[in-house]
Amino acid sequence: MLVKLKDVYKIYSEGLESEVRALDGVSLEIERGEFVAVVGQSGSGKSTMMNVLGCLDIPTHGEYYLDGTDVRELSDKELSHIRNKQIGFIFQQYNLIQNLNVLENVELPLIYQGINADDRREMALEALERVGLSSRIKHRPSEMSGGQQQRVAIARAISTHPPIIMADEPTGALDSHTGKEVLGFLQQLNKEGSTVILITHDNGIAATARRCVRLADGKIVEDRLQEVDWL
Repeated sequence: MLVKLKDVYKIYSEGLESEVRALDGVSLEIERGEFVAVVGQSGSGKSTMMNVLGCLDIPTHGEYYLDGTDVRELSDKELSHIRNKQIGFIFQQYNLIQNLNVLENVELPLIYQGINADDRREMALEALERVGLSSRIKHRPSEMSGGQQQRVAIARAISTHPPIIMADEPTGALDSHTGKEVLGFLQQLNKEGSTVILITHDNGIAATARRCVRLADGKIVEDRLQEVDWL
């Protein structure tokens, strides 16, 4: 089992009148190689779910095992290592560094991993080739369209060949055509063996995943397999 949440709570202002249960007793298992969409409206807890699954935040109560490791027992340094090595993050707003060019943006997580300059350049170029941007490595984000910037973000996410791709509303800032291209790329990564966890509020986007987990008020209200809308 790659991901296992058992009775997980994420509570803000616990014990106070203003207490908010962003996650309220969530249990979830994800097998290696699955493509799972976590879907819900604003305030449903889906962003908190991503933060917990991505080791960006720790549950208030409950258990989280990632590939058999109890995440709650890890140090900040160990959590950082997991985020850099095991999880590739793709965000709605790309999170690119504006004063770095495309190649430098993709190389950044490889620098954090201590990979030498020659190897990280090769890895970054390979990732950019995969997303069709090998001819634009010297461009800065401001010189590119939203779709191109998201492809840079995807290249950055896959440059380390992480087993898990976590995409938070990856098409939210894109037009429908470019959004379909991004979703199709996620499907391709899944076909190649990556575990993909897609966070979205959009049922149509969730339809591109083999499994749909629906959240409401911090609880899982639906967890089902579905016919995949291949793009």
